[in-house]
Amino acid sequence: MNDTIKLIRHHRSIRKYLEKDVPAEMLEAILESARAMPTSINGQQLSVVVVKDKDKKAKIAELTGNQVWIAQAPAFLVFVADFYKTTIACEKNGMPEIIHESVEGTMVGTFDCGLAMGGAIVAAESMGLGIVPIGAIRRNPEEMIRLLNLPERTFPVAGLVVGYPADSSAKKPRFPLQVFAHKETYQSDAIKQAIDEYDALMADYYSKRGSNGDRKETDWSSQVASAYKQVYFPAVYPAMIKQGFKNDK
Repeated sequence: MNDTIKLIRHHRSIRKYLEKDVPAEMLEAILESARAMPTSINGQQLSVVVVKDKDKKAKIAELTGNQVWIAQAPAFLVFVADFYKTTIACEKNGMPEIIHESVEGTMVGTFDCGLAMGGAIVAAESMGLGIVPIGAIRRNPEEMIRLLNLPERTFPVAGLVVGYPADSSAKKPRFPLQVFAHKETYQSDAIKQAIDEYDALMADYYSKRGSNGDRKETDWSSQVASAYKQVYFPAVYPAMIKQGFKNDK
């Protein structure tokens, strides 16, 4: 096993950061790593907004449900699905852009943002930095769009906190590889038992993680069920419509 694989498998999400700035050359290396990731048709339909201003980070922390680590860390990267730049490419060639109105376009933009964030995560952690992805930048998307001055046909997909860890979080267990990776076809018969076993593992993890002696009585399936019984960011769809992402094709 090489050092890169060891680094990736050691990943932890960090939610406490030191008051220490990330050097410009390290931040640039993270962005270059994100930029190097592949994109559909080489369309490069994503952009990254780098936020270091303290007041703006504090506002983003508020908009995401008071996630204080956003304000605490020195840098916050917002990964944006960006069909504004591809619209200009289409106009230059005398053609209309249609892809951003489709579900396919939404999938392309969000997936490419995910690939770029993966590159950024590995780069940051390779330099001893901590990170935590933030999906809740979609919690108040219209306010986030205004705050970041995002043009039409763009949408904030996810954010990434970057900074020096104040502590090392416990490594969260994952489903075993034989459940994660299916051979040839999806092995649906094995899923129910795997969830039962993983629930027991996660219940023990959460119980031990409880702070100040408080035991956290939960497991994976109960957390997922609680979250997925609803559309937890209902403002996303109307905000996407306003930005030109109709999702009707």
